[in-house]
Amino acid sequence: MPVNLKGRSLLTLMDFSPQEIRYLLDLSHDLKSQKRAGIRNELLKGKNIVLLFEKTSTRTRCAFEVAALDEGAHVTFLDSGSSQMNKKESLEDTAKVLGRFYDGIEYRGFDQKVVEDLAKFSGVPVWNGLTDVDHPTQVLADLMTIEEHVAKPLNKVKLVFVGDTRNNMSYALMYGCAKMGMHYVAYGPKELHPSQEVVAKVQEVAKETEAVIEITDNIEGIKGADVIYTDVWISMGEESKMEERVRLLTPYRVTMDMIKATANPEVIFMHCLPSFHDFETKVAKEAQNRGLDVREVTDEVFRSKHSVVFDEAENRMHTIKAVMVATL
Repeated sequence: MPVNLKGRSLLTLMDFSPQEIRYLLDLSHDLKSQKRAGIRNELLKGKNIVLLFEKTSTRTRCAFEVAALDEGAHVTFLDSGSSQMNKKESLEDTAKVLGRFYDGIEYRGFDQKVVEDLAKFSGVPVWNGLTDVDHPTQVLADLMTIEEHVAKPLNKVKLVFVGDTRNNMSYALMYGCAKMGMHYVAYGPKELHPSQEVVAKVQEVAKETEAVIEITDNIEGIKGADVIYTDVWISMGEESKMEERVRLLTPYRVTMDMIKATANPEVIFMHCLPSFHDFETKVAKEAQNRGLDVREVTDEVFRSKHSVVFDEAENRMHTIKAVMVATL
């Protein structure tokens, strides 16, 4: 079936069919090959794109800017100090103005409703660069990376997310795995398991795609994993909960023993980054001074042959480029 995504917003992968996601992944692989071959098609020539950031970022901003510039688009970056949105101007009014100036809008921030309202009122494609409950552009890069490193079709892959399984990355991966018929395991403490509402919504998709969705606090759940995935324990706004979160999540730190417990010598380790894998960051050092180890993964695993985190980071650019090309 032909796929036409022109004019579509990417707010969540739950809005996309498996065929549409497959199209975006195939386009991502093609665009990556073309970039490495030095081919510049300027597929976005004459397009203007604005990036709205209420949360800071390295990979998301750089990926959008480089991807847009590669294909000939112009980019404007607005952080929370550079925009009047929700201060002197309503979100609705801001969206309508930006829709007159720009061909596409990227938003990275907190509330999912913000990115939904930007799409509702702007009249142009809007792309979710991260909210508190979703991160669809990251998951596209994750699926692309799995295809590069795991010698199986996606619907034969078992992915285990380890740690706080109710965070935005866990939810976003669950959505992507359900759509692509994968085996998804959320492995973490019961206190931090996904909401029943989210799981029920995902299980409805899984019935159609034959995906398997599991939620567990038992390490047996990681056996046979093709992918071990984790995320930071301490996100923006959670610093006051650091001691409690470290207590809950320390048993779920990704170690080489955990990698071996998968019983798969080819298992890959993935992380959306940034990562606390050593004590070379300000946050990790300050926590260490308080007697807390906030590392969600050991340096041994992070730097091991199993780790594909930097391929994964690069693929943010290629998949984001595919999203912009497909929707513009």
